[in-house]
Amino acid sequence: MPKTAFIFPGQGSQYPGMGKDLADTYTVARQLFEEADDALGFKLSELCFSGNDVDLKLTANTQPAILTASIAVLKVVEQETGLQADFVAGHSLGEYSALVCSGALSFADAVRTVRARGTFMQEAVPVGVGTMAAMLGIECGILDEICREAAESEIVSPANFNSPGQIVIAGSVAAVARAIEIAKSRGFRKSMLLPVSAPFHCALMKPAADRLETVLETIVVHDLNVPVISNADAAPNSDKARVKPLLVTQVCSPVLWEQSVNIMGALGVTRFIELGPGKVLSGLVKRINKEAVLANIEDVAGIKAFGEKE
Repeated sequence: MPKTAFIFPGQGSQYPGMGKDLADTYTVARQLFEEADDALGFKLSELCFSGNDVDLKLTANTQPAILTASIAVLKVVEQETGLQADFVAGHSLGEYSALVCSGALSFADAVRTVRARGTFMQEAVPVGVGTMAAMLGIECGILDEICREAAESEIVSPANFNSPGQIVIAGSVAAVARAIEIAKSRGFRKSMLLPVSAPFHCALMKPAADRLETVLETIVVHDLNVPVISNADAAPNSDKARVKPLLVTQVCSPVLWEQSVNIMGALGVTRFIELGPGKVLSGLVKRINKEAVLANIEDVAGIKAFGEKE
């Protein structure tokens, strides 16, 4: 029996206006944005619907904004289509959306937690000290060697295994620059620095992981209704006792997205439905699994188009 996975986007997929037409059209979406405003104590809804790009790109804003927009889509999909997933997964921040979908985290707890997570990640490394770069066409073993050579007592390591031939590295500005130069000297000329405000998913994030662990201690984790493929080990998790440790590990560990998609394929998933802003994950899945059936739903038009196909 073919299986379906819901996948949830991470940082970088945000845009001004996201979620507005859903909230205007569906009560369940409007109520979710209101719940986010109440949980956070400020108008996140206004930031999503009519805020500017600069404010939306601040990590402490981006994370709750994308989570809320993604869960708003989920609520409408559940209401309008009755569709359910066999597995769920998300890219970095998106793992929190997946955990809300699975029933492990309440939405209010998740949105407050990712607001704190974004703040902790931004404060872990002063702006300008760390960076990230996409390295294209390099096998992971070779990239590991390049990072070890480039480190020179600083930190640089793979941060996102996004798709075949696309691995993102993170670390100190100088070490990332050295890695790019070493890669070029070995004939790997395709690389680009990413417009990010911090070096996510590397050892420089340890202060953020420690602070997040303290926040998670106050959160209740519920039984999971659907397995979540976790970023840290690319394996399905249905054990609520493992949710918090996996989320803490995730902060400093690489996002194993390519491996996660391959695992879902091995478990019988043939259809991947991206819920939330943008189409980044759909593009990555297409490169990882050419046979996959893909859909992305982020607005009213997407809901209607999907309903007509079903």
